[in-house]
Amino acid sequence: MSLLELFVMSYPTATLLLSCPDRPGIAAAVTSYLFERGTNVVHAEQHVDVQAGIFFQRVEVEIENLSGTLDEFEIGFAVIAESFAMEFKIRLSTERPRVAILCSKQGHCTYDLLARWSLGEIPAQLAFVASNHETLREPTERAGYDFHHLPVDPANKELQQETLRRLLVDNDIDLVIMARYMQVLPARVVDLFPSQIINIHHSFLPAFPGSKPYHQAHARGVKLIGVTAHYATVALDEGPIIEQEVIRVTHRHSPEELVQKGRDLETIVLARAVKAHINNQVLVYGNKTVVFG
Repeated sequence: MSLLELFVMSYPTATLLLSCPDRPGIAAAVTSYLFERGTNVVHAEQHVDVQAGIFFQRVEVEIENLSGTLDEFEIGFAVIAESFAMEFKIRLSTERPRVAILCSKQGHCTYDLLARWSLGEIPAQLAFVASNHETLREPTERAGYDFHHLPVDPANKELQQETLRRLLVDNDIDLVIMARYMQVLPARVVDLFPSQIINIHHSFLPAFPGSKPYHQAHARGVKLIGVTAHYATVALDEGPIIEQEVIRVTHRHSPEELVQKGRDLETIVLARAVKAHINNQVLVYGNKTVVFG
């Protein structure tokens, strides 16, 4: 157990993430309730989408002196939530969501995530890594995690997809990470995990969706290339965006050089998105997100 994990276990906090139609008095009602319940606010952020008329807030509180149980706290807050037509969720810092990584042959994102898990950077349980190739079995098992090989039969892709679906369900997975998993997830998998599947796309979406975006970018002569981490939906490469980053390129760079430059961005952006999700910093509304710092 890392020093960070020991600290979190000793001094747990609860994070409240909420959204509702904007109107006066929301923040006051929330903070008053938190005070009455004996919590201490250690971090708070809020945002209003003026065009949509929606209020968003993330509040992290110390619960050492919480009055009553956490279930009672949540039941009491539900009364406030109903009065404001509010959607909310509460997560303890001690909770460790169960995560699955899906990958193919390219290993840079998976290698990076395995290293971050080994360093204790990601506060979650890595249940397994699954791939349609054997390429990353050795580094996964060397790091101490389960690896599942799920080969794809082009004549019967549905069989592999159903095997994957069962694997995710049977392992009580809370978050799926597509770490350059070069397969399209079917609706029966995506629909089971709304806003719980993070994909890394090697393009600054919405530019250059689909396959070989670096080659598309080179053909267009762009001066910036980027990558995008987003929630997967049934519409390919169109899910709510969580994190993005860009890097400058010139006419001198070949498509292969763009691919090489993009790999570093892919690992960084995917890790940022995963941490933001696990730390309860992301609110999804429509096809957009609010990502608190």
